[in-house]
Amino acid sequence: MYSSIFFAWGLAAITVVVHAVGLALMLKCLSRRNNVPLRQLGAISARLVWVVCYMIMLHLIAVSIWATFYVWQGSLPDFETALYFSGVTYATIGYGDVVLVKPWRLFGLIEGLTGIIMCGLSTGVFFAEVNHIYQMTHADKDRGEKT
Repeated sequence: MYSSIFFAWGLAAITVVVHAVGLALMLKCLSRRNNVPLRQLGAISARLVWVVCYMIMLHLIAVSIWATFYVWQGSLPDFETALYFSGVTYATIGYGDVVLVKPWRLFGLIEGLTGIIMCGLSTGVFFAEVNHIYQMTHADKDRGEKT
């Protein structure tokens, strides 16, 4: 049992690394695009859609890593079932129609907790991006009023 907990912590650490690296790359890309004016609704919407799709991709990578582990260990019968279980657990939906057998049940708990934290991190970064857009659009308006 204790060795499986170390695997779960390892998967949680890998999940955090995936998000840390992925979000760092995303923020670097967004900072390069700061010279693009975000005055029009279409430009703002496109940027936010891109950010959300990118974050969803990061979450799907994490879910896939957990699912791959479940199949590798034989705790779930196939990849599709493992992906479904992992996604439902990671997002803390918890339908309960697919469950892990007793030696692996703690994995579901740790994956769910990790998913909550990673979704919270994504929410925080998304909020920061919305705030950044708001600050940029209002800075443009303030400069326009002073001239």
